[in-house]
Amino acid sequence: MEVGDAGRAAYRRSAGSPRGEARRRELLARVTDDLAAHGLVDFSLRRAARAADTTHKVLLYHFDGVDDLLKQAVFQLRERRIDRAVAASDKPTLAARVRAIWPVLTSEESWVLDQAIGLSMYDNDRYRDLARGASRQYLPTLHAICPSEWSDRRKLEVSEMILGALRGFLVDLRTSGDEAGIEAGLAALSRALDREEATPEDTAS
Repeated sequence: MEVGDAGRAAYRRSAGSPRGEARRRELLARVTDDLAAHGLVDFSLRRAARAADTTHKVLLYHFDGVDDLLKQAVFQLRERRIDRAVAASDKPTLAARVRAIWPVLTSEESWVLDQAIGLSMYDNDRYRDLARGASRQYLPTLHAICPSEWSDRRKLEVSEMILGALRGFLVDLRTSGDEAGIEAGLAALSRALDREEATPEDTAS
């Protein structure tokens, strides 16, 4: 092994240290802020390095390439969205919680996260984790807002229904802008959730 290779290997080991992890989080936060402001179009290591006030070589010490950096930045944006959704969901019924979450889904960096789903549809082989990661992140929060007495299976079924419906409404919002139609769909979803919550566990199918 050449001296240069040894130095790089030592740096990568140091990147896993507490100090290295703190530096990685700092860089990721800056890149995430840039992503929230400017979106995914033309995202690159060079752009990320400018946003993080560093070099692309430093980013490559802390991340496994541009796709890994993009995936982690999108993950951070979703975490921010989830935190706001949890804060907004302090409502008495499941339907009311979902309605309170909807404005969170359509505010601030939501357009960037919608771009991420679109990117995964455009090039699924390369970006499939952007979509799969969304489901893995959102479902635990949806489980948590379901009635606590429900079984895990029922929480999963209803959470999947909510996730699918809200994702469809978001696509419709970005593509058609039909706010009246989306509002009608949300009203129907609310009625369905009210009926679901009123159905005893042993009779729910």
